[in-house]
Amino acid sequence: MTSPIDVAAAGQEEAPAFIEVGRGAEARRIAVRARQGAAPGLVWLGGFNSDMKGTKALALDAYAAEHGRACVRFDYSGHGESGGRFVDGTIGRWLEESLAVFDAFCPGPQIAIGSSMGGWMALLVARELKRRGAPLKGLVLIAPAPDFTEELMWKGFSDDAKRQIETEGVWLRPSDYGDPYPITRALIEEGRKHLILGGSIDIGCPVRILQGAQDPDVPWRHAFALTERLPSDDVVLTMIQDGDHRLSRPQDIARILAAVKEFST
Repeated sequence: MTSPIDVAAAGQEEAPAFIEVGRGAEARRIAVRARQGAAPGLVWLGGFNSDMKGTKALALDAYAAEHGRACVRFDYSGHGESGGRFVDGTIGRWLEESLAVFDAFCPGPQIAIGSSMGGWMALLVARELKRRGAPLKGLVLIAPAPDFTEELMWKGFSDDAKRQIETEGVWLRPSDYGDPYPITRALIEEGRKHLILGGSIDIGCPVRILQGAQDPDVPWRHAFALTERLPSDDVVLTMIQDGDHRLSRPQDIARILAAVKEFST
């Protein structure tokens, strides 16, 4: 349920800025909302088939407004207000867009907050930023789903679904959150280039993970597998016993913001 502060924030939003990512036929317009404020800045990375106007994203922006903090939200191509088609999306395309947003809108120290697929994106971004010598100040992951295209999709699909993806290039997967959505062969195959759970994930920053024990989409064991791959000593996993995948209740939002505050000084 959306809280009153979220409704107010959504109603006051101005039109987003746009940046172009990619060239030629691969070019797409990415919608970004960047709030000016103090560092470290906050960067929201949303989930698969979600957008930057969700409850958690708006709550983060409201927190930033209240505390005078910089905050950046954006929509991947094929999501929300950005251009492109969802069916054309891959992990690599969305990672390219995420890094482009960081480069254009996120100077100085940053805290990345990633939800579900956004957790995978945030880990990939964090690894790249460390490689560049500019690691994140901190990473907050909400029901993170690294490697989900392989571990949580492909390996669990029926033989019929796999066959349809392989022969027809797409399968419409039923969803508890709305209409069925397309799972493409490109999403699965390209995703294999970005798998990270097979070895140590060196991102050079502390991590806070919030996971619902009742999550039907990202099992809590997946969060445990992730923590085992993070070499940093400063990794804290919070298991929310009655929490689902969305973790959007007021008490969940409070936990997310508390994790953000740990890195805010």
